Amino acid sequence: MKLATYNLNGIRARMPRLLEWLDREKPDIVALQELKCADESLPIADIEAAGYGAVWHGQKGFNGVAIITPIDGPAPQVRRVGLPGDPDDTHSRYIEAEVGDVVLASIYLPNGNPVGTEKFAYKLAWMERLRAHAETLLAEERPVVLAGDWNVIPTDDPDDVFSARAMAHDALMQPESRAAFRRILHHGWTDAIRARHPDGPVYTFWDYTAGCWQRDAGFRIDHLLLSPQAADRLLDAGVDKAYRGREKASDHAPTWVELA
Repeated sequence: MKLATYNLNGIRARMPRLLEWLDREKPDIVALQELKCADESLPIADIEAAGYGAVWHGQKGFNGVAIITPIDGPAPQVRRVGLPGDPDDTHSRYIEAEVGDVVLASIYLPNGNPVGTEKFAYKLAWMERLRAHAETLLAEERPVVLAGDWNVIPTDDPDDVFSARAMAHDALMQPESRAAFRRILHHGWTDAIRARHPDGPVYTFWDYTAGCWQRDAGFRIDHLLLSPQAADRLLDAGVDKAYRGREKASDHAPTWVELA
């Protein structure tokens, strides 16, 4: 079973890339982020024509998450739309579904820039809500995958970021962001990419500016965290890096895990 996360940076603009990737890689479950379209505007007909169905939580012009699966496989059964803990939160950043015996969450964590503003405070509060909900998911003792754009670079190591100095003042690398990420991870989750690739750069994002793609000036912010029951089934994990270099590509590359 191949599960993937893919931040599209606008599903309508990236539909050719998404369809190309689905056709060639044939993932079994995909968590999508940054749809940037309202619920009624999702191009579901194009997705269905490619042999996939979807459940989604959209927002006009911003955010938006979805889970897609092949039409001839188990359909996703939505368990939750939106992260608990703040009934007034209007951001479309979380959707959770059961697909067969696996629970998958598609996560688009707040960016948090600029540091020192209400946007950074919102990021940290959102991560605390995610930590609390992740604990309830672990308590179910089931295969669970928290997949998405976490907007956190875990370390200063070149394996995670092209230049710690260049990113030093970014919300993605602040001590508070990293501590919040570790509080979630160390409660019992496995970082699938690092479990399979403990050494060496494994980037998932390359900015459009300053020739970042051409220079391989990327960093790792798309993560798949596995519950112990999912980690027991881990076969492989990786990044479909080549798709970042295609015409009109997202600035993220699809990142995936294979489970037995």
